[in-house]
Amino acid sequence: AIGSSTGGVEALQVLLRDWPEDCPPTMIVQHLNANFSSAVARRLDSVCRARVVVAEPDTRLQQGHIYFAPGGDRHLMVGGTPDTLRTKLRPDAPVSGHRPSVDVLFQSVVDTVGGDAVGILLTGMGADGAKGLLALAQAGALTIAQDEASCTVFGMPRAAIELGAARYVAPLERIASHALAGAA
Repeated sequence: AIGSSTGGVEALQVLLRDWPEDCPPTMIVQHLNANFSSAVARRLDSVCRARVVVAEPDTRLQQGHIYFAPGGDRHLMVGGTPDTLRTKLRPDAPVSGHRPSVDVLFQSVVDTVGGDAVGILLTGMGADGAKGLLALAQAGALTIAQDEASCTVFGMPRAAIELGAARYVAPLERIASHALAGAA
């Protein structure tokens, strides 16, 4: 599960170019206007070997697929069972000031798969994702925050690091190798 905000589209392009074609199912919340979700997903799909799609309700998660949150009006979550993971889209109130919220995605991962996950928090303003990354870390998941030098805005990763939520703090170019080694 990946979360990002300001500077995140560019960071995701760098991160996902190293994602393998057969990657574990990956879910992304990027704070973004709903009008741009499809265009950003297409852009990411063009630079990534795995298939990037805008998440639809109740889609079974598949290896080699990256599910991008539709912006604006719904939270992206994972549901189902560890053997049959599915996307969930819910119009609940904003959390941490956002809908979709990174905290909501990360908490749904904890609730559904526990520590058998990887959480990545990239560049962005504010603190969305920090508490969720901490919940992932406490569940035993591998957690990674982007380092200050490679961030456009260090707010979200800084908040997570200050909570002790990140096992690794890494430059953007090294995050994929940490994540994929942990997911293997």
